[in-house]
Amino acid sequence: MDLFFHSVTLEKEKCVGCTNCIKRCPTEAIRVRDGKAQIISERCIDCGECIRVCPHHAKKTKFDHLEKLKEFEYTIALPAPALYGQFNNLDDIDFVLTGLKELGFDEVFEVSRAAELVSEATRRLMADDSLPRPVISSACPAVVRLIRVRFPDLCPHVLPLRSPMETAAGFAKSEAAKKTGLPMEKIGCFFITPCPAKVTDIQRPIGVEKSMVDGAIAISEIFPRLSSKMDKLEQIEPISESGIIGVSWASSGGEAAALLNDKYLAADGIENVIRVLEELEDERIRELDFIELNACSGGCVGGVLCVENAYVAKARLQRLRKYLPVSKNHLREEIPQGMSWQESLEFSPVLTLSEDLGEAMQMMMDIDDICEKFPGLDCGACGAPSCKALAEDVVKGLAKESDCVFVLRKEVRQMADIFKNISGGEKEPRQ
Repeated sequence: MDLFFHSVTLEKEKCVGCTNCIKRCPTEAIRVRDGKAQIISERCIDCGECIRVCPHHAKKTKFDHLEKLKEFEYTIALPAPALYGQFNNLDDIDFVLTGLKELGFDEVFEVSRAAELVSEATRRLMADDSLPRPVISSACPAVVRLIRVRFPDLCPHVLPLRSPMETAAGFAKSEAAKKTGLPMEKIGCFFITPCPAKVTDIQRPIGVEKSMVDGAIAISEIFPRLSSKMDKLEQIEPISESGIIGVSWASSGGEAAALLNDKYLAADGIENVIRVLEELEDERIRELDFIELNACSGGCVGGVLCVENAYVAKARLQRLRKYLPVSKNHLREEIPQGMSWQESLEFSPVLTLSEDLGEAMQMMMDIDDICEKFPGLDCGACGAPSCKALAEDVVKGLAKESDCVFVLRKEVRQMADIFKNISGGEKEPRQ
């Protein structure tokens, strides 16, 4: 099994080595070598930022297609609430849900239903003060992976609850098994995803041994066919069982607002997320109870697999919520075990220079010495995202100091001076 499965892939034939991606990657997981981008597997968190900024469409996302439904006897669609924001003038979620059934799904279970249950479970956990403050949302898998590789001290603060996607799949499969009498393995749950991080989370989940979701279909993949089906609907089924709280999870701030607590912070966009995490790590943020972080600008509606502008989609959801009740889903008594993580989040030292402390310290000093030779411009011309990253690559034997154009220029000038002196010394005797 590939420990570092990734949904984000590179099509090298389309890559021109423009360095846009290396500058925006939050974990410095990309280098440009020999004129082509290379993704460092163990560093990548599948946030999709490189897909967003690549002007040549050399970065792609792996996802499933509707044909995979044939592998199961009974299929369930799990639409992310961000899907609703893709449609103009939508005033009834049942149009979308009925359209999904027309596409071939036997049943639809809204992820927004599970989001309301996760919100209530979070309120209960925070009420008994069993979690260290501030609590960090675990809903965005890209953020969870970022914390795991870059912010080890914050791992205990991550909310140990399954995402709404996983929670929805668990409830949907249980209900379908009772209804049909089929075993779980013959029931397929497919998440309609706005981002590549969710695809990765299904294949290599964090906090649980195995995902309850059997596949992920991109919103951009399903949107044209779904729109066509919706235009031809003759009868609408009353399927929706979500309220404002669940649908609001689609955009930044929706999860935090559902906690009914004003001591929260919501940040979106990977660069803003990193700044918040750095301040948290430095203990400059103390007064908050809950922090919601979304790698995509605007929240899930800003995912690279969506088709609509994030802020247009957010505005559409605001109008849609006017027709919804506050919430339609509640936990009966205790939080079900199936909603909690099976294991705690552990730091993954993929950015560590060496497991040997002495060797790591020496490498750090070497990196500092090499950095002093570089101009500190972080221009990316060397194929690394920063001067420090290039120095680290040099120490690891993956690059040369002369990959820096400024160092190379200096070396060329020195060689030119040497040849000039040699040439000048040879001419004098001939005169």
